[in-house]
Amino acid sequence: MTDSWQTVLLYGPSVVFAVLLLFSVIREPRRFRNAIWLALFLLCLSSAMMLDFWRDWALIPIVLVVAFTPVVVVGFLLVNTIVVVGHEGFSLSTILPALFAIVMMVCVAVYPLTFYFNAPRWGKGVGLLIALEGLWFFFTFAALLLYSTIYRILPRRRKYDYIIILGAGLQGTKPTPLLRGRIDKAVDLWNRQNRHGLFVVSGGQGADEEISEAEAMKRYLVQKRGVPATAILKEDRSTTTLENLRNCKAIMDQRDGVSGIGSGEGTVVSQTSETKSKRLERMKNRLSCPYRVAVVTSDYHVFRASEYARQLGLKSDGIGSHTKGYYWPTAFIREFIAISKAHFWPYVVIVALWAVWMLLAK
Repeated sequence: MTDSWQTVLLYGPSVVFAVLLLFSVIREPRRFRNAIWLALFLLCLSSAMMLDFWRDWALIPIVLVVAFTPVVVVGFLLVNTIVVVGHEGFSLSTILPALFAIVMMVCVAVYPLTFYFNAPRWGKGVGLLIALEGLWFFFTFAALLLYSTIYRILPRRRKYDYIIILGAGLQGTKPTPLLRGRIDKAVDLWNRQNRHGLFVVSGGQGADEEISEAEAMKRYLVQKRGVPATAILKEDRSTTTLENLRNCKAIMDQRDGVSGIGSGEGTVVSQTSETKSKRLERMKNRLSCPYRVAVVTSDYHVFRASEYARQLGLKSDGIGSHTKGYYWPTAFIREFIAISKAHFWPYVVIVALWAVWMLLAK
């Protein structure tokens, strides 16, 4: 085989994934699949370069990285759990890093242990399934972590007609520090575009809250940031991110006299159940939508909010405010779990392929 064909075979997969990534991002940057294409491109490229420029001594650092990365990650997550619980108190949300670490240890150890204890065939099969599901789980976690970070820092020089601020809890009648960060980020954006556009404050009133999050945000904008009340629209009925964006879209559509756009877009569907006609309808709605939106939320929440906005047919960009470092892993793990639930079909495919393999291997 000639050197040129060896080069093609070596770097061909990375070129294919690079093309898929580029095409997908240009077409729509708010898709989960972009994270997968990016991770596969980097994996293939790094593997090809390692094989192309291989040296015997390179095996040592590679083995060390593979061996100690799970240990370092698990240790970090356990320490982070202690820090978060110390700041925020004990709850299911604050112990998520520890639970994540436990899942990682199980996925790494369970399959080798079935051989160590000489488990029966079905036991080894279950161990293999857990390892495969865990491999996809942590691969997509790393992929989304990388891509969502890149998505947040991409330069955007658009002028937005509306700036949606998503709610994040109250302290009495005042925004929490997390929510104040979102509001201040939105005001900074508004000032950068010479105070063009309207704010849409979004968030309903919880059972333990005196006023709605939207009302608290409006008061903060007017009283603390000097924003005129006429520049603020209020959506005060929502309780989830999806409802935030859906209700905000209805308000913006009505104000801009948009008829027929979004009326059938209220339900976010999974990629497996979405029909071609619905995708075409949403694309048509987005192209004909006369306004552009910035969705301001915390940095860890940007990608999921942007994905919902895409599914609702909004022409939008996600803008992230800063989150305290100690809380970021907990928050991102929660976001990843929510995104994984919306993209669950690969886990079903893995089970199906595993079942076929188990039957054929008898």
